[in-house]
Amino acid sequence: MNKKVSFGMQPAAKPAATPDQWVESRSVEEEKIKRLTIDLPESLHKRVKMECASRGTKMADEIRKLLEKEFPGI
Repeated sequence: MNKKVSFGMQPAAKPAATPDQWVESRSVEEEKIKRLTIDLPESLHKRVKMECASRGTKMADEIRKLLEKEFPGI
C-alpha cells in the first residue's frame, strides 16, 4: 500500500519583530512596558525559578508583584 503525500507551498512568513517591537507589543493594563535587566547570583535565580515552577507561575509575574508591594503606586 503506497501512500502519496504532496507538499504545497509554505505560507509566507511574517517578518520577525525586532526586540523593541516585541516589548512594545506586550501590555499590562494598557500601560507601556519597559524592560529591566538585573544580575542575580545563580543560587538566588535557581531558588526563584524552582519556586515559580512549583507554583506554576512566571518569574516575571512574581517579580512584578514583589516590586509593586515594595514600591506601591500613588
